[in-house]
Amino acid sequence: MADETTVATPPAAEVKKAPAKEATVIEEAPVEGKWSLLSRRDFLTRAAWAGFTINFLAATFACLRYMFPRVLFEPSPIFKAGFPSEYTVGEVNERFKQSQRVWIVRDSGGFYAILAICTHLGCTPNWFPTEDKFKCPCHGSGFRRTGINFEGPAPRPLERIKITLAEDGQLLIDKSVKFLYEKGEWNKPGAYLPV
Repeated sequence: MADETTVATPPAAEVKKAPAKEATVIEEAPVEGKWSLLSRRDFLTRAAWAGFTINFLAATFACLRYMFPRVLFEPSPIFKAGFPSEYTVGEVNERFKQSQRVWIVRDSGGFYAILAICTHLGCTPNWFPTEDKFKCPCHGSGFRRTGINFEGPAPRPLERIKITLAEDGQLLIDKSVKFLYEKGEWNKPGAYLPV
């Protein structure tokens, strides 16, 4: 055989391995009595009962609340507005505009009360004595001193409400009784109080 030459291969690099740690085994402590783990079926059963109970209590609360609704205070629709001598002839009195939404007007023949609610969308008009008219700030409806509409989108005149004299001589206003001009009710007793 011919010359056999052997090529020396370098020795493989030795990889040093760290010694393996022993695996630690955690043993669970035995659980006994009422603290034992629930099975999936028991857990879902209890969750379903809890959901049912919460919904039942919520429905019961809603029913009880329906039986006892919140009550808002509303002033009586009937109120006394003072003695006729307190009002000057030709005046639109705004004393009860904020509290009752009522104007009391005294002309040369007597009194009438106008509900201070615009017939367009229910805003409270303002009285402009220099222009001798009521003007709604919302959409510009204009009303004469008598309550008749003459400008803007208001479809009808302001409503008059019942005005009479009480037994003690004071003006008695009843907002629950309304008189509509378009039905010819301004001539009915109570729409105007002659003095």
